[in-house]
Amino acid sequence: MGERSFAEDVKQLGYGAGEVLRGEGILAITKALLQSGVSYVGGYPGAPISHLLDVLADANDSLLRPMGIYYETSGSEAAAAALLGASINYPMRGAVTWKSVVGTNVASDPLSHVASAGVIGGALVVIGEDYGEGASILQERTHSVALKSSIPLIDPRNDLASFARFVEEGFGLSEACNEPVFFSIRIRACHMRGTLTCKDNVRPKISMLSPLGQPSFSLERINLPPFTYAMEGKKFHERLPAAQRYVVEHALNELHPGAGGDVAIVMQGGLWNTTLRGLHLLGLADAYGDSPIPLLVLNVLHPLVPEQIVGFLRDKRRVLVVEEGMPNYVERELKALAHDAHLGVEIQGKDVLSPNGEYVPQLVINGLRKFLAPETTQVAFAGLEERYATLFGHQDHVRSALPKPVAKRPPSFCTGCPERPVFSAMKILRTREPAIGDTHVAADIGCTTFSTQAPFNVGNSVLGYGMGLASAGAVAPNFGKRVISVMGDGGFWHNGLTNGVASAVYNKQDSVLVLVDNFYTSATGQHHNPSTGKNARNEPTGMTMPQALRGVGVKWIRTVDTYRIAEVIGTLREALTTRVPGLKVIIAKGECQLERQRRERPVARRLEAAGRTVTQPRFGVDPDVCTGDHSCMRLNGCPSLTLRDNPDPLREDPIAHVDQTCVGCGVCGEVAHAAVLCPSFYEVRVVMNPRWWQRLLARLRWAVIDRLAPAGVR
Repeated sequence: MGERSFAEDVKQLGYGAGEVLRGEGILAITKALLQSGVSYVGGYPGAPISHLLDVLADANDSLLRPMGIYYETSGSEAAAAALLGASINYPMRGAVTWKSVVGTNVASDPLSHVASAGVIGGALVVIGEDYGEGASILQERTHSVALKSSIPLIDPRNDLASFARFVEEGFGLSEACNEPVFFSIRIRACHMRGTLTCKDNVRPKISMLSPLGQPSFSLERINLPPFTYAMEGKKFHERLPAAQRYVVEHALNELHPGAGGDVAIVMQGGLWNTTLRGLHLLGLADAYGDSPIPLLVLNVLHPLVPEQIVGFLRDKRRVLVVEEGMPNYVERELKALAHDAHLGVEIQGKDVLSPNGEYVPQLVINGLRKFLAPETTQVAFAGLEERYATLFGHQDHVRSALPKPVAKRPPSFCTGCPERPVFSAMKILRTREPAIGDTHVAADIGCTTFSTQAPFNVGNSVLGYGMGLASAGAVAPNFGKRVISVMGDGGFWHNGLTNGVASAVYNKQDSVLVLVDNFYTSATGQHHNPSTGKNARNEPTGMTMPQALRGVGVKWIRTVDTYRIAEVIGTLREALTTRVPGLKVIIAKGECQLERQRRERPVARRLEAAGRTVTQPRFGVDPDVCTGDHSCMRLNGCPSLTLRDNPDPLREDPIAHVDQTCVGCGVCGEVAHAAVLCPSFYEVRVVMNPRWWQRLLARLRWAVIDRLAPAGVR
């Protein structure tokens, strides 16, 4: 629960020409936006691009506002995409960002309209490609959306200088072809660290300080027939050819001729680092990335330039395409172009690599070995198998030591999370009163999704952010009892109020909605939403959930404290059994523990350093009272709860134990009380810098305890 400060990052955003920025890849992208003269920036937070919005929010007063740049944290990805409408009519450069691919799905409607109408000001969409081993969402790629809407897609090779260059080139490409442009960046690239030699920030020509004087109107930019037919024609007769010319003229794709052999590799720009590292380890590239094998690096995945591709393939005998994800659009297009040009080149890709999953180094190295195996008779590729065996021979020893895979560790709620007791209450109600509580539960995207994991196993389906209630629409009227839907405050404000609550009220649905309000959109990093009370610019909003619910016609509303489990159980029981028809909404309130600790811990440290008294509650388990049945874990599962050897030699079962990560939320004790479990939990208060009377009281307590304790225990 360490605190993260963006103060240094914000300072670096103001660097001028020649100064060196040090930080993550996403910080270099943020700096490049300011160097490109953007008039507006916005987006919806989500890994791995949340840092971009966080830093801009912190820099709004000191940097963006003085430059006249408009900044907002949009209500959804669709709202962010709609910001690009400013660039349809005016020569304003703008950038928006969100997590893909789920965010792109949400944004697809306005994004399609922008792509159809076209832009006259550069429009860049920074896509956080949440794909692979570190991902938290559906495993799809943005490539298909780029093809569908004819949006150029940049996938730059991974270093900070390249990121900055392609942000600037992205705006140039957008203005050259009059289309918005995708800038795709992966998880690992977002968080890689490096240096960037900065340029001066550029004040936008049109801004809040230099506003527009006249509106611009053209009926041909409105997405209505017959103009949409002409727009489609422009995409393929004017815009995409213009994009292809820009790619060639500005050398956006990179050709490394190597030694000029007839065996070559074509790769996505984002896979440059992994592929070249693999070649280096196999002895086919040096530490600087120079390889005898001809390489074509596609920093622009769409549109490809047929003449460029065919020119590269023409004198080749075999070519490997290193392309992550499916469908394999690049591989297919290369094969089609080779066929049309009557080339005899053999093109391989997914057959030697993998049709799915992140292209981590081992996978790519193995694919390179398979592809190059027929060439090992050549001097340049000699010793390939020996080098591969040296790299991965240890795996045989690992398999013998670990005959079974290490158990997967599913995600879970944080220590002290205010959402955990809500699902403890549901499980207790389901266990003690199955006639009432054992029902269908529609889950939602966000931290609440962790309820589907052990020990709760609550949640029958997950179908999209803010769609928990909507996903129960056809289940509720066909179920023998009331069903429950769960939604976080982030999902509620994003999509759930309109597509969930309003729809349920409109269709007279008789079900129960549990809104878990922790005051932030926590799953994306404790970002502000209307429940926070302030927006990202720290301006009061005055928006509340009860107001919004009453505004769409909900009459049965109850608000409970998430940490009062007995109260939550009682309110759930009432909602499931009341004769009142219609939607019943329970708002379970409790501040995100991560955000609370980030706020309170620095204050506590300052007070402690100043010699002030600081008291921290903690909970523990009495080993002499604990029976070892572990009900506290089965109904709670807090990460601070663990096992310890039983001190009683006559009992074999290990006992529960609370470790030092406990934040004193009290949920474990509340669960034990609400479920009528053992009374082994106790609360202690750790006092730093105690006063004289607190020390005296402590000594008296120890004296009494020592007097009352049996002789053998003293």
